[in-house]
Amino acid sequence: MMKRALSAMLCMTAFLAVAGCSESNRNASPVELIATVEQNIQIIDIRNLPDEDENIGTITLRAIRKRAGTPTLPIDDTFLDVRLRSYRVSYRRTDGGTLVPASFVRSLSGLVELGGTTQVSKFQVFEIDALTRAPFVALLPNNGGRDPETGRTVVGLDVVIDIFGETLSGEPVAARVIFPLTFCAGCTT
Repeated sequence: MMKRALSAMLCMTAFLAVAGCSESNRNASPVELIATVEQNIQIIDIRNLPDEDENIGTITLRAIRKRAGTPTLPIDDTFLDVRLRSYRVSYRRTDGGTLVPASFVRSLSGLVELGGTTQVSKFQVFEIDALTRAPFVALLPNNGGRDPETGRTVVGLDVVIDIFGETLSGEPVAARVIFPLTFCAGCTT
């Protein structure tokens, strides 16, 4: 009786493990979106802002097939191109401070063909009024000229950009790039 119960529990455990694996594999996209960045600006002077036409950098996106072992049957790549949908911008301090601008999401359009690349160079990394709020506004001379959290005359942070899309067959894909930036007031004049 005990052997039967143990055998039944082992069978049920094996069934659940197989069912769980197949569920997670079914939800995984066969395509990976890879993002690389070429950064043009490393320092932003809030008293001498870059021109509107100047971009922080260029993101290159590449869609590649994930390696899932050696296929025994031919695979149809027809619906594995990636349609870009949106990007989310968030921030994290690199200088020990904690105050960061609010995150936001923007739409993005484009198609990355499987095995191909596309570049995105015009994208928003800050809300229009972000540089007039904490933590940046404290860097202005009339506001003390120092970050109150760190006591430094500069603010260091990473701009984290998460890019979202989906294959033409509807499988979600995402990629992330990070732009390290230093903010100051009057340091580039």
